[in-house]
Amino acid sequence: MSERTNRFLGDTPGRVLLKLIIVSLVVGVVMSAFDWSPMDIVYGIENFIRRIWNLGFGAIEGFASYLLLGAAVVVPCFIILRILNYRR
Repeated sequence: MSERTNRFLGDTPGRVLLKLIIVSLVVGVVMSAFDWSPMDIVYGIENFIRRIWNLGFGAIEGFASYLLLGAAVVVPCFIILRILNYRR
């Protein structure tokens, strides 16, 4: 049971707890310095979704055009690199 728990957490529970405490402290200090609260983050995400919704389907069309434009360059490069690395 202990080995499965360690594998799931990525380390022993004590070390994971210590890491989470340290990261939580750093994030808390940064959020306090910028005067942010967790609800500010929630409201920010909500406003972002509303703005995307209010833009309508034009935003989706713009997103799709950017995606296809990038894919026109990225996918052939990816295929060429895979072919070149396959020989090794």
